[in-house]
Amino acid sequence: MVITLLSDFGLRDAYVGAMKGVALGICPQATLVDICHSVPPQDVLAAALLLPTYVPCYPPASVHVAVVDPGVGSERRGLAIAASLDGGQQYLVGPDNGLFWPLLTRAAAFHAVELAEPRFWRPQVAPTFHGRDIFAPVAAHLAGGVSLAALGPPVTDLVRLELPRLQREPGALVGVIVAIDHFGNCASNIGADELAELGDPAALRVIVAGRELGPPRRTFADVAVGAPLALCNSAGWLEVAVRDGDAARELGLRRGSAIRVLAG
Repeated sequence: MVITLLSDFGLRDAYVGAMKGVALGICPQATLVDICHSVPPQDVLAAALLLPTYVPCYPPASVHVAVVDPGVGSERRGLAIAASLDGGQQYLVGPDNGLFWPLLTRAAAFHAVELAEPRFWRPQVAPTFHGRDIFAPVAAHLAGGVSLAALGPPVTDLVRLELPRLQREPGALVGVIVAIDHFGNCASNIGADELAELGDPAALRVIVAGRELGPPRRTFADVAVGAPLALCNSAGWLEVAVRDGDAARELGLRRGSAIRVLAG
């Protein structure tokens, strides 16, 4: 019984520890896994882009709690979702603010319910800490065998969080940087499938921040130390990097920076 935790809570405060204590009090046999608690505060998109990189890696029936929730305490709904992904069914628990949508677009099928049964929450719910008082206990009950249907009524109108739209031009793709990781690697919204549409990979030309990086490389070691490059990262997105360096800092990139790929 695995419960994973993703949040923007950081580790300076006791928020993560409180969630873990609540979960273990309900399901003491659960294995708790910290994914990341350094999502930029209130950055729903940043968290949404992380979920597809790890959720499919877990054993079937794992429960994944994600709490990046600037609307906590408002009328936004809480959700529990069963999603059929590569490797089996996974459960997702968190706010209905679009956080899960990019992952759900990859699911073969999914079923969502609104968290509307207080008997699966903590007795007292603070309006500013649903991670501790609603999401953690619901996740623990799911891990302990409570059915999804018991948690509340079905939901079909989930909030959608769409990635910036990719533009197609004759012989070119125009995208944007959507995520920057700990190393300063800058991932775009251009996927490997879209690159394949342009033809011979060796003839492609990637242009970013006024610099031409040549074709996408296979790995970082394909260029000299300190050299910029483009490659498809482990999640399948075209990424800009600097070998043993920080592409965001050295190339002046940020989320929303343009990236172009030209056919040869």
